[in-house]
Amino acid sequence: MSKEAMFTMKLEPELRDAFMAEAEANHRPASQVVRELMREFVERQRQAREYDVFLRAKVDTARAQIESGQYASEAEVEARFAARRNALRAKTSGPDA
Repeated sequence: MSKEAMFTMKLEPELRDAFMAEAEANHRPASQVVRELMREFVERQRQAREYDVFLRAKVDTARAQIESGQYASEAEVEARFAARRNALRAKTSGPDA
């Protein structure tokens, strides 16, 4: 990958000194560490945006289902899961248990 772009930034001298010392302690050039940090940041931001899109789609779908009446009441959900729990209990306390 070609490294033709320059990036200049201002930071506190103490932070710069600590960063340079840690990079040197790890036997790595500071520029390599900064590039890795930038790549990680870019990837985290991309993943966050993708998750936001996913979540918004899920919420929009749920809202559309509610508006069209495609949902279960709390009582219906509780009844379904009570039946599931009872079926599992019956399975585990059968003749082989």
